[in-house]
Amino acid sequence: MAAFEAVARLGSVTQAAAERFVTQSAMSRQIRALEDDLGHALFLRRHRALQLTDAGMQLLRTVTPVLAQLRQTVAQIRAPSVREVLALTTTPGFAALWLVPRLASFTREQPGIDVRMDASFAARDLGRDGFDLAVRYGPVDRTPGQMLFSETVVPVCSPHLFKRGAPSLRDPTDLSCHTLLQMAPDKAGLMPLDWDLWLQSVGAAPVQPKARLTFSQYNETITAALAGQGIALGKRPLVNALLKSGRLIAPLEEVDATRRGFFLIVHPDAAKRPSVQAFAQWLMQQAAASTRERRKGTASVP
Repeated sequence: MAAFEAVARLGSVTQAAAERFVTQSAMSRQIRALEDDLGHALFLRRHRALQLTDAGMQLLRTVTPVLAQLRQTVAQIRAPSVREVLALTTTPGFAALWLVPRLASFTREQPGIDVRMDASFAARDLGRDGFDLAVRYGPVDRTPGQMLFSETVVPVCSPHLFKRGAPSLRDPTDLSCHTLLQMAPDKAGLMPLDWDLWLQSVGAAPVQPKARLTFSQYNETITAALAGQGIALGKRPLVNALLKSGRLIAPLEEVDATRRGFFLIVHPDAAKRPSVQAFAQWLMQQAAASTRERRKGTASVP
């Protein structure tokens, strides 16, 4: 049933297999075994897509709330009575670049609270999927929740890129001599950090770069920048620590090009728990500190 719910929610056997840490063939066998046992097909196999049958939709309506309640009960039983577990869902980039490096300070302050994190682009239903909080990235005027911080955008790269004799980068037109690192468009066909948008924001004309490298996740884009593979658009404050340490440098000017930000959402039922309140307060404090430091420690090209 858990395998069926994952495939139905994600619309993909491959993605469901990755989420549940099994092979694609093993996930397919579980679905086929369930269909054989029920005597009904649960999915219509389309080209590169799965569609629920009437029987599949009927089963999903029952399975979803039952699994959510089961996960919550198991978590309560498994956790020692002196500890609390809170569940957070957020984007991979926010988790890897900003949240995970800071989590140690929270566990030191709150040793009786365990954090379970889901790093995914999927907009989880907090109540249905068993999450207490979410940190989501979106437009400042259309995203629900309490803003942690808005973002500013600055081109970033490794200082070693220039030590290897790469062309200089003093002006946006110099980007034509470099490899640009970027994220792939999302399902809606949008690119959250588009180079053309940044160039327009600084009043520069579009450029034809030496090459483009495209990645599916933002933290992969920054990893490539750290490796000296090209120039990336850095979201501040996510890259603040890397700029402050000098592992990344910011050779060109910073602009508020995206009008996007990161927002904290707390499920109403979870908001009553002291552990969730403590974590939400800690997040807001950390976000305020990041905002204060936003313009500190930015290394530029010597």
